[in-house]
Amino acid sequence: MLAASLINPMIPVLKPSDSVSTALDWMDEFGVKQLIVADNGLYQGIVSEDILFDVTDSAELLARIIIQHKDIFASEDQHPYELLRIVNQFGLQIIPVLHDDRSFAGSILVNELVEHFVNDLGVQEKGAVIVLKIAERSYSLSEISRLIESNGTKILSSYYSSGESYDPTNEAKLTLKLNRTHITPIIATLERFGYEVEEAHANDPIESVDQERLDMLLRYLAT
Repeated sequence: MLAASLINPMIPVLKPSDSVSTALDWMDEFGVKQLIVADNGLYQGIVSEDILFDVTDSAELLARIIIQHKDIFASEDQHPYELLRIVNQFGLQIIPVLHDDRSFAGSILVNELVEHFVNDLGVQEKGAVIVLKIAERSYSLSEISRLIESNGTKILSSYYSSGESYDPTNEAKLTLKLNRTHITPIIATLERFGYEVEEAHANDPIESVDQERLDMLLRYLAT
């Protein structure tokens, strides 16, 4: 799944000659807070509802107001991971996609991107989620997979967070979505081999993990 396949052709594109009221009307109609501005097929940037609301004259042309993120865009062959990085870095709700010749290809709505991404991660599948705290130097997904599969369970998806970016002790976190809800034996196996289970969430009771851990939901599942 690449950026080109996520373009929503129904999202309107504004022109610099459009008025503020036109932009706000389209945002209201399509339920978005940002829209792309393009001029003769060339990407010009993004206008945001917050900025438009501050314009006193709704007849003012977009060419005369602040158009943001003129240099921020995605290419057609970018992966959703890269798109999410752009969204997070610049606080986008809509992603402009450009052709190789820098002409405008279309828009991706961030909520639709997240929906596709969640489906690919298997988040909506029934199953438990566990988070392991591990030392970067000893990280081995193949070994962890072997231990989990020895309990008749498969990993539906995984997410690795490097400890260098947020943890001075250089410990990383590995989030695993499994295809089973009863994970007491899995946790026991992982802990027996020295892995620290920091968080766990499942429908079935987990006997070997503190209740406080059971009450913690993964943030990325709640957003």
